[in-house]
Amino acid sequence: MAGITGIGSGMDINSMVGALVKAETAPKAAQLSRLDKAAESKFSALGKLQGALDTFQTALKGLNKASLYDNLKASSSASDMLGVSAEKTALAGKYSVEVSQLATSSQVATSALGKDYTAAADGTLTVGIGADDDEPVNVQIAAGASLTDIRDALNEQLKDKGVSANIVNNPANGTSQLVLTSKETGDGKDIQLSGMLGDVDFGADLRTLQAAQNANFSVDGLQLESATNTVKDVIPGVEFTIKAKTEENKPVSVTVGEDKAGVKGQLKKFVDAYNELMGTAKDLTRVTRVGEDKAPVTGGLVGDATVRNLVNGVRAELSNPVGGSGDLRALADLGISLDRDGKLQIDDKKLDAALDTNFDQVGNFLTGEGGLMTRLEGRVSAFAGKDGIIGVRQKSIEAQRSDITKQQEKLAMRTAQIEARLFKQFNTMDALVGQLGQTSSSLAASLASLPGMNSGI
Repeated sequence: MAGITGIGSGMDINSMVGALVKAETAPKAAQLSRLDKAAESKFSALGKLQGALDTFQTALKGLNKASLYDNLKASSSASDMLGVSAEKTALAGKYSVEVSQLATSSQVATSALGKDYTAAADGTLTVGIGADDDEPVNVQIAAGASLTDIRDALNEQLKDKGVSANIVNNPANGTSQLVLTSKETGDGKDIQLSGMLGDVDFGADLRTLQAAQNANFSVDGLQLESATNTVKDVIPGVEFTIKAKTEENKPVSVTVGEDKAGVKGQLKKFVDAYNELMGTAKDLTRVTRVGEDKAPVTGGLVGDATVRNLVNGVRAELSNPVGGSGDLRALADLGISLDRDGKLQIDDKKLDAALDTNFDQVGNFLTGEGGLMTRLEGRVSAFAGKDGIIGVRQKSIEAQRSDITKQQEKLAMRTAQIEARLFKQFNTMDALVGQLGQTSSSLAASLASLPGMNSGI
């Protein structure tokens, strides 16, 4: 716009220029807008397809790990009492475990002291773990040190020993005691404290609050002991974590075997990822009719060859049985089949039975050079990643959108130039019309002033 226009002619120059500019540039602007919207829609649709494909590939990789089928899993019938784990070297089996005593650490308390006690003289407190400790810690205490100072000195110098100190106050009589607690468990690991501070012997009348002791337990009736509650290799490759005593005649059952739950969980992820991929492809190529007089709603990749080739390749591989004489030659033998909507579904009972009876064959069927997961990866790898078919197409669309943006910028500049030119032309015309109007008015006034012009002759 060029400010106030049309004063001389009385014409609506702004509207006239706007209409002329729109008539000349609107078709191109609409075309570029349509192209940009279509490119954006296709780019977004390819992004959704790429995301679903990435999830599918992750599921394929999860099932294609040979280690998944070598893992052993240990389970406990009462994990709140006994935790268990197993290494690859463990042997499958079932065991009965009873716990009669947990391993504990030492905790001792000094005799009662006044709440406002202070050391009467310099001294040394010596702390060791067990009677045969050949590296006890000597803690220097200065005269005048309060119980808090003594506690802090003990904590600072005993932290590497695994011993901590605290103060417990008795509100009934106002006395206080130092309490020392060790982290180390097992028989013979009791805290040893000695040392004089002035006339007070801190090692005298030391009270045992909790004695250090071994864990006592049995495996299949064999009585065993451990200095800690974490017990390794009582059964080779199996670790126990003792948490609580078991009830009498109610042992905990421990089972060591193949990690069937882990394999089943990965199979469920595969099924979910496949269904997501196929569902995404279906949505992106869907044509939905919304009425006789309205255009159908279409997905962003209707009739797209990339989607068609990807989906057909995956489906073909799923229906391609594995050669050989084993009991597992197709997913259906694992209880995984297609429903009426083309989605994979799992028959849990059939899958559990296959894992129970043919666990080794499951790994052979799914993994390795000729395994189903490897073959499926071969079908989809060309489409995936930034350098795959989908990624390359997205790069091409990004370049196309960049070109559209440049064309829109050029059109905006051209629009401004056309508008400026038209305003200049119309304003020139408007000024001329204004001048002609003034000349006409002046001439009419001059003629009217001539003698006889108003006499009626």
